[in-house]
Amino acid sequence: MNKLIERKTYLDQLAMWREEEMIKVVTGVRRCGKSTLFELYIEWLKADGVTDEQIISVNLEDADFSELLDHKKLHDYVKAHIQKGKWTYVFIDEIQNCTDYEKAIASLCLRKHLDIYITGLNAYMLSGELATKLTARYIEIDMLPLSFAEYSEAVKIPDKSERFNRYMNRGAFPYATRFVDNSLAHSQYLEGVYNTVLVKDVMTRGGLNDITRVKSIASFLASNVGSPVSIKKIADTLTSYGRPTSSAIVDIYLTALTDAYLFYKVNRYDIKGKVHLKSESKYYICDTGLRNMILGTTNKDIGHQIENIVYLELLRQGYTVNIGKSGRGTEVDFVAVRDRKTEYYQVSASVLDESTLERELAPLRQIKDNYPKFLVTLDDFTGDHDGIQQINLIEWLSEERPI
Repeated sequence: MNKLIERKTYLDQLAMWREEEMIKVVTGVRRCGKSTLFELYIEWLKADGVTDEQIISVNLEDADFSELLDHKKLHDYVKAHIQKGKWTYVFIDEIQNCTDYEKAIASLCLRKHLDIYITGLNAYMLSGELATKLTARYIEIDMLPLSFAEYSEAVKIPDKSERFNRYMNRGAFPYATRFVDNSLAHSQYLEGVYNTVLVKDVMTRGGLNDITRVKSIASFLASNVGSPVSIKKIADTLTSYGRPTSSAIVDIYLTALTDAYLFYKVNRYDIKGKVHLKSESKYYICDTGLRNMILGTTNKDIGHQIENIVYLELLRQGYTVNIGKSGRGTEVDFVAVRDRKTEYYQVSASVLDESTLERELAPLRQIKDNYPKFLVTLDDFTGDHDGIQQINLIEWLSEERPI
């Protein structure tokens, strides 16, 4: 049995909210490690003195719990196992499988000394009835596949550059690290994850009926990672391929793809005017290995791949991320905000060419505030460009940063 990969960033977040009267909702794309996170956290609780009797663990994809797919029975099951006079920790995996689950959760969260943790596959649950019934009483932890630091713990490739190349090209779904030396098995695993996400989490939960259309839109987004995308542009592209599609239909499919956490939509932000812009957004995929599987490529378009990796890492570290408009016709790749502090990131595979360096620095130089500014590259060189810090991506990803 393979040792579980420690997910320290997420474990620290769960521990931070321990025994607070808030529902902890762990969301994220299928197979990113949500169930395993619960296993790790339960181990941590037991090591801290929590007994087996204080833990209620239910996986609603397990046939053993099929009766609990009714919200009343789920509620009664948890209620019957509550330990009086002690904290009881409740873990419910794949909560969306339970009909009217929000009624059970809303009722349970009224009880004292009940610490509730749930996982879900779809962002809709946090914008629908659950959010309405639990107003200001839940926190969301958006989980992603492995960070490079976590991947490095699982994949024992001594050379860091080779390890990063494998991370970028094959991606970092936790279970896939078992196939690091078997490219066929790895590809088959990723294809299985992708098809399951599309059928179960995008098509079925989104109420869609055209798998060819959803695959076409997903492929378009994957090939345009890091590039401005509009709904009209996607509709026009599909129509030009002989599949007439309206902007309204594209919008529905885009929502389903982002609700399933397969893609993340990033809006543009006017740095000088301090307003969000409604013009073309950018989309990033949850895992670059999945992108390469969809497109059938490796070692291509490295600039956009590492941009995707930087975006995901900023999300892991708890930043709110936008694309930054810094001047007429110029953009900063990411405006990252956390704890009311702002940081700016520009990403480029290499800036060894002087003209490339100047082009990448220009948007950062147009920003007149004193917030930290970073130029992230794969170059070995690191240093200072008049206050703009050039950093190496692999070293930056390898750092241990507190929440």
